[in-house]
Amino acid sequence: MNSLNIGGLKARLPIIQGGMGVGISLSGLASAVANEGGIGVISAVGIGLNEPNYSNNFRDANRTALIKEIRKAKAKTKGIIGINIMLALTDFDEILNIGINEKIDVVFMGAGLPLKIPSIISQQKFENTKTKFVPKVSSAKAAKLIFQYWSNKYQRVPDAVVVEGPKSGGHQGFKKKDLNDPNINIFNLIKETIPEIDKFEQQYGIEIPIIAAGGIYTGKDIFEIMQAGAKGVKMGTRFVTTDECDAAMSFKKNYLSCKKEDITIIDSPVGLPGRVIRNNFVDQILNGAKKPIKCPWKCLKTCDYKEVPFCIAKALINSAKGYFSEGFSFAGTNAYLADKIQTVKETFSELILEYDTLTYMKTIEKSLQFSNKSVA
Repeated sequence: MNSLNIGGLKARLPIIQGGMGVGISLSGLASAVANEGGIGVISAVGIGLNEPNYSNNFRDANRTALIKEIRKAKAKTKGIIGINIMLALTDFDEILNIGINEKIDVVFMGAGLPLKIPSIISQQKFENTKTKFVPKVSSAKAAKLIFQYWSNKYQRVPDAVVVEGPKSGGHQGFKKKDLNDPNINIFNLIKETIPEIDKFEQQYGIEIPIIAAGGIYTGKDIFEIMQAGAKGVKMGTRFVTTDECDAAMSFKKNYLSCKKEDITIIDSPVGLPGRVIRNNFVDQILNGAKKPIKCPWKCLKTCDYKEVPFCIAKALINSAKGYFSEGFSFAGTNAYLADKIQTVKETFSELILEYDTLTYMKTIEKSLQFSNKSVA
């Protein structure tokens, strides 16, 4: 595999571990991925769930936990560590500031359009930060909007862009009706985004990698999407069933026991479709059940806690701790392929072997084609 260059930040392998909240990807998983040459990512969403003051001071717990997890990850690796932040978080600005203050290598931003990030950086006197900034989008149109806005308003552009297709786990950036549209797939999304980003590469004279996400699980998946023009991949589901994943063992075993038909879509309280593994709690939600909500703090800007049928934060906290009677697992469409729990190192070895085998076969195929043309 080729290396991945994000604004001068070079990862030996083009594999980014997805930032999975709540409490699924913390310092344990992120540092293990970074040690293998990829980019490890800590999810900042609901990160304070293990703090003693979590239920009484949600905001303070998140701040404390994020600092702890970044420092723990850095103590375990000299590799690249990033954080993933949802723009929908009420404390987005605070979380972003903490990440930059802690000299995090890269910030991935989703669940919204990060149009004013350069302004926030400037206001906080972070102009000289070495942290890289990467938005996550679900369309070439959204990528163009962000890059054009940054360029016109701030005379700079993001360091890379993650294009996420409709097969990812968790919240989807697509309408429910579009999730099964065969024309909306990661390959088409990548091909549509390439010419939009190419304009800014030429304008600024820099490399801006397009990173593919959503439904990428095997070395074969990586090979095929790289052939389509992606420079890297972001994988979440594949890393859940590793020893180092920070979730409870029962969360991981939920992946091992699920079948393809168990992976379904729900309407999340945040106003987006969400892909989950079906269980009794999910069935209740799908059948219209409403769970009592006592909101200690409005963690998401878009959540109307007086109207929603259940608290998404509470459900995800419960599942991360293994309490599935009142929670569920977010999961990508390929979660059912998991058949064992293994180390991150073993996972990387499998991915690299699969990728390299296909690369070798492609080289042989080209060589044969060249030989045949020469003979002719």
